[in-house]
Amino acid sequence: MALQRSGRESYANLLSSFSNLQITSQRSIPHQRLRPICARSFTTTSVRRNWLLPKQAEKRKSMVGRPRMPTGGSMRGTTVCWGEWGLRMKDHDRRVSAKQLKLGEDTIRQKLRGMHYKLYTRVSANIGVYTKGNEVRMGKGKGKFDYWAARVAVSRIIFELKGNMHEQVAMEAFRLAGNKMPGQYEFVRRGDPAVVGVTKLKDGVTLQSLKEARRPVESENDPQAQAVIPPTMTEGDPTSISPTAAVPS
Repeated sequence: MALQRSGRESYANLLSSFSNLQITSQRSIPHQRLRPICARSFTTTSVRRNWLLPKQAEKRKSMVGRPRMPTGGSMRGTTVCWGEWGLRMKDHDRRVSAKQLKLGEDTIRQKLRGMHYKLYTRVSANIGVYTKGNEVRMGKGKGKFDYWAARVAVSRIIFELKGNMHEQVAMEAFRLAGNKMPGQYEFVRRGDPAVVGVTKLKDGVTLQSLKEARRPVESENDPQAQAVIPPTMTEGDPTSISPTAAVPS
């Protein structure tokens, strides 16, 4: 009898415990899983892209063209902005292919292997080059796509470098990279004067002095200014103009 009574009490306790439970269809989720899952944190900086390829494909085929020459006195892209040293085009503007730019970058990274540095690129290969086969008749379009290239103007910075290294090491790395790429290059430092065309703004040469006239301009009220005598027409041929004919009195 005692065993039956204890069994009934345990069974009653079990039913009371189950009656207090609430059955729901939703599954409890830990607090940590309620956070939004993102590939990367929010930032206004764009994703780093390949500088040897354009951001978007060309809508129309690029012409051969030449790099734009800033005739208004622009100094953009001729000084070191982000790094401590730079490699600048020296001799002439030209079109540099993406393969040549990649070769120069690999040369710098191979020379500085094992060092702590940061390499910046200041140009982008966004010009498509199209070629046609040999002995092809004129017309029928520009041909098929061959490779990407960059139009590098004269005195334009191509690479910038900064890091915990000696200046001679950076100079040697840029020298090797310049030998791999077409053209002549020069080593520049942060703080070096800007360049307008091929003229460096130093030793008293300023941007305002380059914009001024090379020779004095004669004013209209100057009494010493010579009067301009218009050419006269000869009697024989009314259509001919003789600048040396005497003015009739």
